[in-house]
Amino acid sequence: MSTCAADLAPLLGTAATNATEYLCNRFADTTLAVDTTYLLFSAYLVFAMQLGFAMLCAGSVRAKNTMNIMLTNVLDAAAGALFYYLFGFAFAFGTPSNGFIGKQFFGLQNIPEIGFDYSFFLFQWAFAIAAAGITSGSIAERTQFVSYLIYSAFLTGFVYPVVSHWIWSADGWASATRTSGPLLFKSGVIDFAGSGVVHMVGGIAGFWGALIEGPRIGRFDHTGRSVALRGHSATLVVLGTFLLWFGWFGFNPGSFVTILKSYGPPGSINGQWSAVGRTGVTTTLAGSVAALTTLFAKRLQTGHWNVTDVCNGMLGGFAAITAGCSVVDPWAAIICGFVSAWVLMGFNALAARFKYDDPLEAAQLHGGCGAWGIIFTALFAKQKYVEQIYGEGRPYGLFMGGGGRLLGAHVVQILTIAGFVSFTMGPLFLALNKLGLLRITAEQELAGMDMTRHGGSAYVYHDDDETDRTSPPGFMLRSALSRSPGEPPKSEAAPINNQV
Repeated sequence: MSTCAADLAPLLGTAATNATEYLCNRFADTTLAVDTTYLLFSAYLVFAMQLGFAMLCAGSVRAKNTMNIMLTNVLDAAAGALFYYLFGFAFAFGTPSNGFIGKQFFGLQNIPEIGFDYSFFLFQWAFAIAAAGITSGSIAERTQFVSYLIYSAFLTGFVYPVVSHWIWSADGWASATRTSGPLLFKSGVIDFAGSGVVHMVGGIAGFWGALIEGPRIGRFDHTGRSVALRGHSATLVVLGTFLLWFGWFGFNPGSFVTILKSYGPPGSINGQWSAVGRTGVTTTLAGSVAALTTLFAKRLQTGHWNVTDVCNGMLGGFAAITAGCSVVDPWAAIICGFVSAWVLMGFNALAARFKYDDPLEAAQLHGGCGAWGIIFTALFAKQKYVEQIYGEGRPYGLFMGGGGRLLGAHVVQILTIAGFVSFTMGPLFLALNKLGLLRITAEQELAGMDMTRHGGSAYVYHDDDETDRTSPPGFMLRSALSRSPGEPPKSEAAPINNQV
């Protein structure tokens, strides 16, 4: 293998040993600085997805529960930071360890060291809280606040880290980069950025929470027919979707962790920098095609162009391509997005049929589309890209001539994640329900959690100290607030009725 010193020695001469060593050390420092900067920037993008989750969740619930869902998103990040620092990172990446769970780096002890710096912790923490944010959407509008705290701490501190250890740690039993034992089906699992590790974990956890809680009051009528309880702001849904799209450029391309790695001779365009760009393209195409497919499919089904459905369809495409974003061609990403739209619509139809209520379609979107993304990767992973990232001689996609080993490993991954998350999160939600800590009362649910649990509405309709208390509630312009009581309103100061 070519080394820096071996390459420079013929150029500088045998007498320039010290100069060769000096230059090579400087090159190594520069490479580390560039890679760390790239990883930190990616971590910031992934963390920005929390704002996207917050906006998406707020827009997807009714106005009377806005403050509640926003606070849960804040605490997913805050509680997740503490518990991932104390336990989660160690369970996920603590090495040396066994194939099931890590056992080093508790409280970031012995960090930094080679291969594990603070930037890597920050990046992985942003992933962990994304999984918790997915779950919060499934159980929105009827869950006690203490339950959010308990499940978020357990999910980010134990459940998610264990699964990420299996797939992403060098010691994990299913990891494609495993160095401490044989590879699963001589392949390992290629879940590059987490269709299974992040999206399936969060979606299945949310599924059990929503199933055990039961549907929201009014979601199904007395005959069992589905009744839409629409979110109060399509504007926030669209804003959240675009923020998540932006953050996904850190989520998927950022999962390379480094960028200064060449796949060819010096001066070649073949390098990790090109793979990063290709990953951004596949991510964009999958989400875009899923959005367009949903747009026209829903138009045929309902006769409407529904922006909320389109946004969810787009996010389903992103969740699906996350596993194989780095190892498939752009044309394959189009197939991934097209199929993911139908997967989401199919799971939504099943949910309505079985009276399952998920306000954000989180279990269907992240769980269902995440599972499809894992299968898709096993079918369409390209040999060239797999060998560039994971090494030569690795199995690749079935439809690309690579045999069925990768598909077998991915089927095992889906079953294992579904079983483990069900075994851990299901009993947790059952225990919370048994203790009376899971669901709020019917009276509180009807009145709204903002008023009954959080001290007031998220939206201020008027200022009781400055407006006429006899006037109907509504947003008031500043000129209306400044006139004397009893003074006839001016045309430009008419109240703007709020129908939220």
